[in-house]
Amino acid sequence: MSVVREPAAERVVVIGAGPVGQTGALLLARWGIPVTVLDARPGRDLIGSKSICQQRDVLDVWEAVGAGRQIADEGVTWERARTYYRDKELFCLTFAERGRSAFPPFVNISQSRTEEILDERIAATPLIDVRWAHEVVGIAQDDDGVTVTCRTPDGERVLRAPYVLACAGSKGDAVRQMLGLNFEGRSFDDHFLICDIRADLGAWANERRFYFDPEWNPGRQVLIHPCPDSTYRIDWQVPGDFDLEEQRRSGALDRRIRQIVGDRPYEVVWSSVYRFHARLVDRMRVGRVLVAGDCAHIVAPFGARGLNSGVQDVENAAWKLAFVLRGWASPELLATYDVERRAAAAENIAVTSSTMDFLVPQSEAAWQRRREVLERALTDPRARAEVDSGRLAEPFWYVDSPLTTPHPTRVFTGRPPRGQTPPVVPGVLVPDAPINVPGSPDVGRLREIARDGVLVLTTGDPAVAEAAATAVTRAPVRALAIADIDPSGLLAEALDARPGEAFVIRPDGHLAAVVAHDDAPALSTAVARLLGQPAAWPSDQPA
Repeated sequence: MSVVREPAAERVVVIGAGPVGQTGALLLARWGIPVTVLDARPGRDLIGSKSICQQRDVLDVWEAVGAGRQIADEGVTWERARTYYRDKELFCLTFAERGRSAFPPFVNISQSRTEEILDERIAATPLIDVRWAHEVVGIAQDDDGVTVTCRTPDGERVLRAPYVLACAGSKGDAVRQMLGLNFEGRSFDDHFLICDIRADLGAWANERRFYFDPEWNPGRQVLIHPCPDSTYRIDWQVPGDFDLEEQRRSGALDRRIRQIVGDRPYEVVWSSVYRFHARLVDRMRVGRVLVAGDCAHIVAPFGARGLNSGVQDVENAAWKLAFVLRGWASPELLATYDVERRAAAAENIAVTSSTMDFLVPQSEAAWQRRREVLERALTDPRARAEVDSGRLAEPFWYVDSPLTTPHPTRVFTGRPPRGQTPPVVPGVLVPDAPINVPGSPDVGRLREIARDGVLVLTTGDPAVAEAAATAVTRAPVRALAIADIDPSGLLAEALDARPGEAFVIRPDGHLAAVVAHDDAPALSTAVARLLGQPAAWPSDQPA
């Protein structure tokens, strides 16, 4: 077999052309970094809905690469999440927000269609080279870079890259093994039947419905999501020995569907059976390789935290890789990728595992507690907070990150109750709001400009903030007076901005610090810290 060694190039290699790898490649290219995407498959396989629920903050990320608006417009917007016990509604959640986002809280759209839209953006991006039928069979590192060996139909190809972003998905066992990663966790015994059903269900078209113990799936759960083109994603919890083919042959699948859609005409677009897992690698950074998405962590789908968290992984990775490669930050910055995103993955696993333990109790005592909670929730609003049908995806707060500067009064006190907006504290993703962008006649968005570099919003003189920031970095810096860009007052309200404050915002839109607007040394230190300059880190954080 022939072996082709490609000339060394300053191109980041992305392993995996799923939506997480696609997003990572597009974000790197947005920062001017050339990318080669490798995928073992012969081409795009657009099968089934898979991950369907795309969160508002992820739509913002996709909008930064020119895809968010199209995905949102093609998706189905739902603003209510109804939860039932048998045939009684327990509660209905609506989605509050601080500020005014350009996007709805969630849209439902099949992962396959999302991949098509991202492919279109990649095809229009000359810095990205996608190679199908390239199975990665070797990863070796040294002080200067990474050597990636691929098996292709034409023989082996050997690529050289400064860094690798591994997005090989949940089945990326070979990649994890090459990197020496453990992938510990747990699996849940019950399975879930997933069907994409095309039917006219009328009023269900703009809301998610979750049923505990309905008469048509006794002792188990059913989840119904609307999707585009009059399609509904229905998830049934089923026993571990469930046989989908036998259900099709016997007519049991049709009866199961008819219990939901009634006598309406319907079409099964796609169906599958899944067993859910909760697993996390022991490291998300191995030298010059950053591991992201399902290749790094797997969570149960209740709460839509899989694909959404994978996109947030690669946004975190992309700006840090870009800043290191462009010489705007030292390689020490990359150590914080593992610190921040493993903490995010651990939170997602804790949240979704708690949900699964409520959905699939592991003991008779746990079953009894669940029955008691659901019965009480029928009449006692206080009990409804104990009903766990999945806490919907949220961006992780980097409040404990070495890149975050704590504030004496803006303090993290824990996630707020469902349906309430979080306070603005260092580490949180800044709320979006309309702004007047200097030099542009159009109304823009805060998060649009936040993703262009280091942003400082100040209640004082922006020249002071800009001078303080540029004194410690060559990265792109923009300093703006809040009063100059916020004629409506929505931005100041969303930030809870107080006189004398300056807000230092990271390139991924997370608030790094709130400091006195006229304290140039504090501003400089906060900017240095968010860029991973170890001298600005607290003494208990590793370089």
